[in-house]
Amino acid sequence: MTKGRAREEVAKIVAAERAKLETKRYWRFGDFVKDVYLPFYRRKWKLSTRGSNENRIGIHLVERFHDRDITGFARDVLQDLLDLKASEFSFSTVDHLRWDLKQIFDIAVSEGHVERNPALLLFTPRTAIRAERRVMNIEQVQICFSVLAQRERLIAKLAIIGGIWPGEIFALTWGRLSASFADIRQRVYRGVIDTPKTSLSVRRAALSEGLVVEIEAWRAVSVDTDDKAWAFPSEQMTPLRMENVWRRNIGPRLDAVGLDWVNFQVMRRTHSSLMGDLGVERKLVADQCGHSVDVSENVYRQSSVDSSREAMNRLEQALA
Repeated sequence: MTKGRAREEVAKIVAAERAKLETKRYWRFGDFVKDVYLPFYRRKWKLSTRGSNENRIGIHLVERFHDRDITGFARDVLQDLLDLKASEFSFSTVDHLRWDLKQIFDIAVSEGHVERNPALLLFTPRTAIRAERRVMNIEQVQICFSVLAQRERLIAKLAIIGGIWPGEIFALTWGRLSASFADIRQRVYRGVIDTPKTSLSVRRAALSEGLVVEIEAWRAVSVDTDDKAWAFPSEQMTPLRMENVWRRNIGPRLDAVGLDWVNFQVMRRTHSSLMGDLGVERKLVADQCGHSVDVSENVYRQSSVDSSREAMNRLEQALA
């Protein structure tokens, strides 16, 4: 190639790069989230996840940074935001915001809008409020069962004894309840039937003998017990709404006996914790609940003081 021809080729390359820069869109943070990030991740998120994620990102990130150039973010600006949020919100919320920022800028980097991810090294401040993860002890569980009516008691037992999510409980049909297990294939969220949250959540959740007896007692007084009929229907014969059942039938009765801090998450946490205290194999507990052993142990199970004290006594006796 001659020197003149080489100069022509270089000029073509430079012109092509300049054309790319001229046509490259200027992105504001809010527009990038709305037009690029959310449309992509909506294809992955479940309905429940989508609702909470979009609400959190919209309130905490988009409202603050909507008009800011996507290329105009430094790490310290984002860390300052997390520090501010940590003084007002829970550790969980702030930690989710940290992950949201990383994902948003991961996409911006992959599409060439920014060179480096400014959220890559962000951390969740230690000052973020960590919510107390309470669980019921055996006596409190017995009180809970004793104050509830037949239907609500069965729902609570499926959650506490069976370790089943409320969305999965209210999506049960009679054909999915056998003499030994509940066949979990679907869940309901705000009236919409959906698949379980993860592949591990599709499972056969074992039913204790006492649960089977109560299920059959409920079947005996139910209006429609066809295999495709809902086990817990509303007056319109649609799945009951978790929020309505709790507000009208479960919450007030628990409030009256000092269990106003209990909710469905506490019930699920109680299942994992009591099973662990009884020495049940960790993998079995995780499979029953429909999640990994790591989640079962580190998210749901809470060790009681009594079980820890018993373990310390065993250690002390071994060393005596």
